[in-house]
Amino acid sequence: MTIHQAIASPGCGCDSQDMLHALISIDEALTRIAGNVAPVGRTEALSLDHAFGRILAQPVRCRSMAPAFDNAAMDGYAIATSALTGAGPWVLPVVARVPAGQAVTTPVAGAVAARIFTGAPIPNGADAVVMQEDVLRDGDVIHLSRRPEPRLNIRRAGSDMAKGATVLDKGHRLGPREIAACAAAGAGILRVRRKLRVALLVTGDEVRRAGGAREAAQIWDVNTPMLTASLAAADVDIVASDHGADNLAGLVRQLGDMSAQADLVITTGGISVGEEDHVKPAVMALGGETLFSGVAIKPGKPVSVGRIGKAHWLGLPGNPVSAFVTWQVFGLALVRALSGEGPAPTRRHVVIAGPIRRKPGRCELRPARLAGFDAHGREVVGFEGATHSARVGLLSPADGLMFLPADVESLPAGALVEFQPFCQS
Repeated sequence: MTIHQAIASPGCGCDSQDMLHALISIDEALTRIAGNVAPVGRTEALSLDHAFGRILAQPVRCRSMAPAFDNAAMDGYAIATSALTGAGPWVLPVVARVPAGQAVTTPVAGAVAARIFTGAPIPNGADAVVMQEDVLRDGDVIHLSRRPEPRLNIRRAGSDMAKGATVLDKGHRLGPREIAACAAAGAGILRVRRKLRVALLVTGDEVRRAGGAREAAQIWDVNTPMLTASLAAADVDIVASDHGADNLAGLVRQLGDMSAQADLVITTGGISVGEEDHVKPAVMALGGETLFSGVAIKPGKPVSVGRIGKAHWLGLPGNPVSAFVTWQVFGLALVRALSGEGPAPTRRHVVIAGPIRRKPGRCELRPARLAGFDAHGREVVGFEGATHSARVGLLSPADGLMFLPADVESLPAGALVEFQPFCQS
């Protein structure tokens, strides 16, 4: 198989076309979000039991060494290796029993042994734990045929975490692994950022609740349940969710109310340049401003980010696939910035399973599914023959988005492209 070099057009090539000079690249849009959006200011203290999914506002430092004392890594017998004289075998009397959770009082002095259990403190004088399978117990003595190495099967104090060490820095989202690290560090109370307050407004007179009655020219609402689920995965508080009519006065009223109670207002639809696209005029009527409006991306070119009063605004396209793609790329970046969370996972290179021919001009983000590895150990992705902004059925089998640079018209099978897996947060 021919190995093709990675495509290295800066910013995915999104800003390389003179005809698209009014649009900014994907990377430029992400840079503007990172440089202009600050985390919400308020924080709160939560117990470890209630901190799952939240974003750390302060670093977590270890309150004491972990483990706090030398302890047995397995069930067996604690001995002093220096007391084993001669070539062996050795017969050692068992002088103590040390279960986990109990302080040890009897030292191991000389050629004796202490029965010990996993996690129990190492008795004074002992420097090794011989696993029980390697000894023969006969009443109150054990028979040992092989000389163990010092420090065998002993977890040393502080070998996991040193006292005062930073276990997690601020900006981490607290999942099961992070919760485990905090517990091991003795951090029972965590300082986290408060949840984002998000309002969602889906526009379109033709939109009706999914599964409900609809007339011939009406469609079921995909964006509301799709984005509600996406916001739930991002662990935010949805303070308002409504359907917006296609008229300027109504949208001004709704957006004004939402911006007064939310950190982020998300709209879908109404952000292009048609006569029925009233969202951007409504934002401007409220004294709003845009950070950017229009990105050299396919699908989702009209995507916009700005402010309405003290709230940030994310304007997504109305077509469901366009809304989903731009949410994955820009919406999650905006939520991360507002939450104080660290940068999103980086894109990686994958190999395309088949050839691609496309119209150049904008960076195309095409849903793709992981399809195993090639003979060189590189990930392979499969995909449909084109991007369709309204074909929602193509999303569920996909694992992420592949980035096709704007200035590339064709790619052979086996070429490398960037791939961004779908994120849940």
